[in-house]
Amino acid sequence: MYKMFQENNDEDVSLFDAEEDSGKRSKKGGVKHPVALFFLLFFRVSALLVYLFCEIFGASSISSMVCIILLLSADFWTVKNISGRLLVGLRWWNQVDDDGKSTWIYESRKGAAKASGSESRLFWLSLVVAPVLWSILSFTSLIYFRIKWLPVVVMAVVLNGANLYGYVKCKFGSKTSLKTVATNYFGRQFLKQALSKEEES
Repeated sequence: MYKMFQENNDEDVSLFDAEEDSGKRSKKGGVKHPVALFFLLFFRVSALLVYLFCEIFGASSISSMVCIILLLSADFWTVKNISGRLLVGLRWWNQVDDDGKSTWIYESRKGAAKASGSESRLFWLSLVVAPVLWSILSFTSLIYFRIKWLPVVVMAVVLNGANLYGYVKCKFGSKTSLKTVATNYFGRQFLKQALSKEEES
């Protein structure tokens, strides 16, 4: 049911366009896993809201930091172990054998059970947007000398970035560079727009 690889998957698949995945993905926009989708967004949005509004409402810095770290940890665990598997059919983890050798394993589900297009797009959008927002917040905490919050935002960037990196490796494998993937994606989008304009004229 799952295709497993260890740092050696060469498969070229589309990251953002759910319908382009081998032409086999269902075009239904329905939500098949509402609970997984809810928790995918709940922990991420909650951590951001607590960070942005804790000082406005006069909450204690320590209790706010603990709350944010707990929400970030819950988000990391949920996305890594549940949301990715259910919403896009991908999972990754680290395995340590008896000799103490560490191996990163990346899996992608093949076959019958495919994710809906809307779930897939929302998953990838949240996976990309979260580390970008936390990176911006880390720069603003430096600019405004909010040094006490820097460890929290750095932890958020690391946890969200680790999930993004893990799922990108599941999708593309280790031999495909992200620059090549981005170039191919934007090239396909440009070609689609050019062809649609030709059909209209």
